[in-house]
Amino acid sequence: MTEADDDRALVERIRNDEPGAFDEFVDRFGERIFGFGMRVCGEREDARDVFQETLLQAFRSLKDLKDPKALRAWVYRVTANACLMKRRRGKFEPRRELSLEELMPGDRGQSTFEIPDTSHDPEDLLARRELRKDVRRAIDDLPAHYRVVLILRDMEQLSTRETGRILELPESTVKMRLHRARLMVRRELTTLAAVAVNDEGGDS
Repeated sequence: MTEADDDRALVERIRNDEPGAFDEFVDRFGERIFGFGMRVCGEREDARDVFQETLLQAFRSLKDLKDPKALRAWVYRVTANACLMKRRRGKFEPRRELSLEELMPGDRGQSTFEIPDTSHDPEDLLARRELRKDVRRAIDDLPAHYRVVLILRDMEQLSTRETGRILELPESTVKMRLHRARLMVRRELTTLAAVAVNDEGGDS
């Protein structure tokens, strides 16, 4: 049975008010909802609010979901909308703790890169931590509509089609926003790297 089939069966159980069905929904998607909220909102309190709003919306509306196989996309859409609404209301600032793989747009179409494990080298470990901080800062500073696309594609590993479905955007718009978001991140990292080099030069 595929994940889509599992989702359809779960929605049917929720529609039929079967005992434990909604609890199963929370078990299956709760961690994903909260993690996505953390990435977009950046603060634990805001992520908890988004988590609660998403579960409330799910409790109210899941029975009316037209395509039960699209449950995952529906969950991301509701969560993304909750995050964006909080941003519009100015309830949080984009400075946050993030759990993410190191992300930097690379050459030849690569969007991520792996930093070698340098845990035994204190200097390299410090450099890695600084790079992670710079990446977080660059993502934090993205406009919300670019940031959500980048998170869905490069961090949640969703396809262009899925991202478009979630945000109700044409695939061409998703690609355009992702491209611009990656360029913005790269530009910010390049600027920060240049500042660091100049600072080192000034200290010598």
